[in-house]
Amino acid sequence: SLVWPKVAHPLPDILSGAEVERLLNAVEAPKHRVILMAAYGAGMRIGEACSLATIDIDSERMVIHVRDGKRGQDRYVMLSPVLLQALRTYWRQYRPDGLALFPGERPGTCIKPETVRDALRQALKKAGIKKRVTPHSLRHAFATHLLEAGTDIRTIQKLLGHGSIRSTARYTH
Repeated sequence: SLVWPKVAHPLPDILSGAEVERLLNAVEAPKHRVILMAAYGAGMRIGEACSLATIDIDSERMVIHVRDGKRGQDRYVMLSPVLLQALRTYWRQYRPDGLALFPGERPGTCIKPETVRDALRQALKKAGIKKRVTPHSLRHAFATHLLEAGTDIRTIQKLLGHGSIRSTARYTH
């Protein structure tokens, strides 16, 4: 039988709460800032945040319905009052047409994750943050900050939409 070599998985650089705040404040476009706030505040993948629809925000139950996540799975994630306020302010200012909360350049499309990645790179420079940070780093920071606050790892697994507890356990290192 074949033996596969082990692949090194370097641990990601984790942003502190203060660094996350500094980074988000350095994002120039309000649309990009709110998408990155959603990625951090709800632990969403960047593609999930970009493809949010207005009907996915449930302010009564304070949850966001993430549709068609990784492996085609739907899930609910928490909606903080701060994120809800940012989403409402964004929506009042831009009143996006159609279902997409963050429309792309062409009608009927969502903003591209690469556009948000570019905005993040510019904000990192502006904020003077030298750590290796990608949109996915915000998801890692979300999980790490929840863990540090005493949240149960199974709850974090559900919020992140992980099928295996081993995936979530990587955030505990």
